[in-house]
Amino acid sequence: MIPALRIASLLLALVALGARAQDLQPIKDAGPYVPSPDSVVSDMLKLAEVGPADFVIDLGSGDGRIVLTAAKVFGARGFGVEIKDELVRKSNEAAKNEGIAGRVKFFKRDLFKTDISQATVLTMYLLPDTVNLLKDKFLAELKPGTRVISHDYPLTGWIPEKYVQMDLEDKVQISGVTTTLIYLYVIPAKVAGRWSAKMPPAVARQASLELRQQLTKVSGSARLDGRDVPLEDVKLRGDRLSFKLAGRKGEFTGQVKGKSIEGSFSGGGPKSAWSATLGS
Repeated sequence: MIPALRIASLLLALVALGARAQDLQPIKDAGPYVPSPDSVVSDMLKLAEVGPADFVIDLGSGDGRIVLTAAKVFGARGFGVEIKDELVRKSNEAAKNEGIAGRVKFFKRDLFKTDISQATVLTMYLLPDTVNLLKDKFLAELKPGTRVISHDYPLTGWIPEKYVQMDLEDKVQISGVTTTLIYLYVIPAKVAGRWSAKMPPAVARQASLELRQQLTKVSGSARLDGRDVPLEDVKLRGDRLSFKLAGRKGEFTGQVKGKSIEGSFSGGGPKSAWSATLGS
């Protein structure tokens, strides 16, 4: 006869195992493990201009080759997320054997639940529907200026900063074709809204900006001393905003810092400062 205390302990253990198994079930199956060819890994990291100051996160890291290469070749730090135990174990062993375990780690996690806010570069080789399910997560968690690299599949509706297409024989074993695509995106700052601006006196004594935004596409107008002037050549790359005033010489450039913008105006002579504050 099994003592009641032992039965209770067994039941608790079974419950814990069940909870663990449930925790490891991903929100969505991201597809089978398919490695990026080594040549593509290098091209992906070069396109993102990865360097020693970067923290690289790879979603669906497989055997770890992207994060390992980022650390060994480009001097970066980072971590990979993978759902398969064996691949996580092998990746951490490789990091240890190559002397970079202090800079990179690999975890068994659901990529949809992983905190990615630390990334300055995020890489992925995932199925198209999975890639697009992550778009809201990227905008919510990644800092403006973070570079996102996607192998083969684009983020629908997003305009890539750069786009590379090449033919590689290595891809035939993976996808049945030689075509290889790499997309680079840069997470934009949020600039939509009405901004109270301080312009150089030569431009206006009272000024405001009205900005409209669809991801990286920004348009709008300025109100200068009671007169509306359309903005031209508006560009937003990460937290860097630039624009011109229609019919006027010079360019405004600035860095977006949350609810403020600080920058300079170049109108042909010495540069002068300008700034703006959201919602005031």
